[in-house]
Amino acid sequence: MIKNLLLVALGGGLGSALRYLANVSVTKIWPSKLYYATFLVNIIGCLCIGLLFGYFQKNQTDHQTLKLLLITGFCGGFTTFSAFGLENYNLLQTHNYSTTLLYLGLSIIIGILCVGLGIYLSK
Repeated sequence: MIKNLLLVALGGGLGSALRYLANVSVTKIWPSKLYYATFLVNIIGCLCIGLLFGYFQKNQTDHQTLKLLLITGFCGGFTTFSAFGLENYNLLQTHNYSTTLLYLGLSIIIGILCVGLGIYLSK
């Protein structure tokens, strides 16, 4: 358990650091467009988790260590949106269309409402 936690922490730390660098770099190009950086990181993170998941699936390998380091840790630290994308992709693959729509809709709407609630409560 401790080894797995350390793998996730290491990958997450690297992913978070790379996200920060990406945000700094994009903000230098478009100073007033912070959402450009977030959008770019989310899309790159989704591509990254897709490549990794596809690779492990294609090679039918169960490298739990690498999955924890790269998928859970690195991609999760880079952007949790990639995990959200993978989960929705998996739901679509199993033809759970109503669950997918519910998950998408509620995550986005409740997420935005909770941001507002958090700001309101902090004042």
